[in-house]
Amino acid sequence: MLDNVTWLEPVRPFLEPVLIGAAIVFVLDLIGNLISFSNRILNALATAIVFAVVFGGLLYTGVLKLDVRTETTTTSAPATPPAATTP
Repeated sequence: MLDNVTWLEPVRPFLEPVLIGAAIVFVLDLIGNLISFSNRILNALATAIVFAVVFGGLLYTGVLKLDVRTETTTTSAPATPPAATTP
């Protein structure tokens, strides 16, 4: 038996924001679909506009923050072995 550890624990930090984002996009797509009267091209355009307005508004007001960091690592060349001496 697994003691309080499930197979989902290692992926939970990544899975939770993805599921929340999917639910938000689903609701925004429903709104876009209602606005466009079920026309596919207008639906895609309306969904993109509604998403841009909501996402931009959340970023602008500070409700949502993007934490994007670039980390660089330096690698050193492997040390060369000393040259062999001939007697």
